[in-house]
Amino acid sequence: MTQPDLVIRNGMIYDGSGDVPYAADLAVTGGKISAIGGDIPTGKEEIDANGKIVTPGFIDVHTHYDGQVTWSNRIDPSSWNGVTTVMIGNCGVGFAPCKPHQRDKLVKLMEGVEDIPEPVLAKGLPWNWESFGEYLDSIDGKPFDVDVVTQVPHAALRVYVMDDRAVAQADASPEEQAEMAKLAAEAIEAGALGFSTSRTINHKTKAGEHTPTLGAPADELVEIARAVGATGKGWLQMISDFDEPEAEMTMLRRMGQESGRPMTMSLIQFDDRPEVWRTTLNGITAANEAGEKITGQVLPRPIGLMLGFEISMNPFMLCDSWKEIADLEFEDKIAKLKTPEFRAKLIAEFPENHPKAFRMANFDQLYPLGDPPNYEPAPEDSIKTRAARAGVSPQEMAYDLLMQNDGKAMLFTARANYSYGDCEVTAEMMRSPHTLIGLGDGGAHVGFLSDASAFTYMLTHWSRDRTRGERMPLEWAVKRLTRDNAAAIGLMDRGLLAVGKKADINVIDFEKLGINPPEVLYDLPAGGKRMVQKTRGYEATIVAGEVVYRNGVATGALPGRLVRGAQGAPEDAVAVAAE
Repeated sequence: MTQPDLVIRNGMIYDGSGDVPYAADLAVTGGKISAIGGDIPTGKEEIDANGKIVTPGFIDVHTHYDGQVTWSNRIDPSSWNGVTTVMIGNCGVGFAPCKPHQRDKLVKLMEGVEDIPEPVLAKGLPWNWESFGEYLDSIDGKPFDVDVVTQVPHAALRVYVMDDRAVAQADASPEEQAEMAKLAAEAIEAGALGFSTSRTINHKTKAGEHTPTLGAPADELVEIARAVGATGKGWLQMISDFDEPEAEMTMLRRMGQESGRPMTMSLIQFDDRPEVWRTTLNGITAANEAGEKITGQVLPRPIGLMLGFEISMNPFMLCDSWKEIADLEFEDKIAKLKTPEFRAKLIAEFPENHPKAFRMANFDQLYPLGDPPNYEPAPEDSIKTRAARAGVSPQEMAYDLLMQNDGKAMLFTARANYSYGDCEVTAEMMRSPHTLIGLGDGGAHVGFLSDASAFTYMLTHWSRDRTRGERMPLEWAVKRLTRDNAAAIGLMDRGLLAVGKKADINVIDFEKLGINPPEVLYDLPAGGKRMVQKTRGYEATIVAGEVVYRNGVATGALPGRLVRGAQGAPEDAVAVAAE
C-alpha cells in the first residue's frame, strides 16, 4: 500500500449505513477513502481519533446559499456543523435564469421569502449570468469549504418567461408553460439536481406580494415535471400549505407519476391544523407503496423564530415608541431601552389585541432559549408561566429577559411542530422511512433564525441529551444525515465511509459536541448582519481528503466545488433503494 495522504486512527466508525459502529483506522488517498482497517502505514498527515467518533460528512439538502456562493468561499454556518455538501435553490427562489431588468424582482423576492436584506444582495451578487447554465459557470471552479449542488427555481423561471405577469400571478399561456419546461430541462442538463417550487402564502416580498409560483396551475407544474422527467435526472422539491390536503397530494403525486422522478416536500405540523401533517404523511406513504418515490422533509427541532433587540423581530415592534429607536445603531438602541422611563412606556403600549402581536409574542409559546439552547422547553418554562410565578406581566418578563447579556439575549417562539408542547410529533415524522432530515434553511432567515445548527442538534438532542422522551440510536441519526440524504439527491459517491467513496469525513468528540447560543455577526456584504450559532466538538471536518476545519477553526483549505449532476455508480442507488 502506498503512503496515504491522511490516516485517521483509533476512531469509532459510524459509517453512515446505520449498522453497529466499529473501531478501525481509516486511510485517505487522492481525495477518496483508500482503506478501512488492516495494517495501514503512516500517512502524510495523521489524526488521532481515540475516544472520538468518525462519520461521513453531512449532506444538507435544504439551504439558501444561492447568493452566498457567489460572494464567499465559506458556506457557513452549515460548514460549522459537519456539513460537507449543501443543496441550494430550494422553495422555488433563486437568481437564475434572470434577464438584467428582472434582477430587482428576484432580489425583492429573496429578501422577503428568505429574509436576506436587499442591500446585502445588491452589493454581493455579481450578476455575471443570465441563463441557469451561466449561473453555474459563474461558480464552477470556485473553491469552497463544502461541495455545492443546485436546483432550478420555479419563481425565477416564471419571472424570466412571464416578467411582470409572473409577479401578478397570472396564468401562463401554453407557450409560456412550454418555455418554462424547456428551460427547466436545460438547467437539469447543465447540472442542476432538481426543480423547486413554493405553494405557501408565507412566501412573499417585504411589500406583501406573494411568490409568483403560489397559484401556478397543475398543468404548468406537470408540464415542467414532465420535461425534468425526460432528462432522466433530478428530483422535484416543493413546499405547500396543504389547505386542501387530499387534493394537493393528488396533484403533487401526478407530477411525480408523469415525470417518473423522485419528489420531496416539507412536512410540517401547523398549530391551526395540528393533525393535517398525518394526512400528508399518509399520502406520502401511499405513494411509496404504489411504487412512487416521495419523501417528506423534517426539521429535527421545532420550527420557530428568535426574538431579540439586536435582530429582526422582538415582542415590542408594534409599540408606537419602538419607532423612535428602530433605526438606531444597536448601542444607542440599548442605551434607550435601559432607561426605566422607556421600559415603562414600551410595556404600557404593548398592543395585546393586535393579531400580529399574538403571532410575534404568544407568551404561552415564548421561551428563554438558554445556554445551552433548549429547543424542547416544557410548558412551565414559557414566559407566561414564568411571569405568573414571579408576579409580573408577561411583557415585563419578556422585556427583562431580552435585556440580559447587554441586550443581546434572545427568546424562542415555536411556530410549528410544537402544537402539543413537546417534540413527539417531530420524532414520529423522523421515524418514517419516507422522510428526510432537512429544512435547516442555511443562509436564509438571517434576522430571526439559525437552523443550520439543527444538524448538530440531531446528534446531541436525539442521541444524547433528550430528557422529555425517547432518544434515537446514534448510528441511526448519522445515517439520516449522511447516506439517506446523499442517496435521495443522487450523490452516491459520498454519505458512506467505504473504500472508494469520496473522503468527506467528520471526526467528532461526541461528549463535547454542542451548540452555542445564537449571536449576531456583521460580516455580510454592505455590512449586513446575520444571526449564527457556533458549535463545538467537531475535531476535524474533511472535504475531499483535506481538513477544512480543525476544532472549529478554518484551516484555509478550500477543496469544495460545484457538483454538476448525479454522482456515483447507478447500481449503488439501486442497492440503497432496495434496503
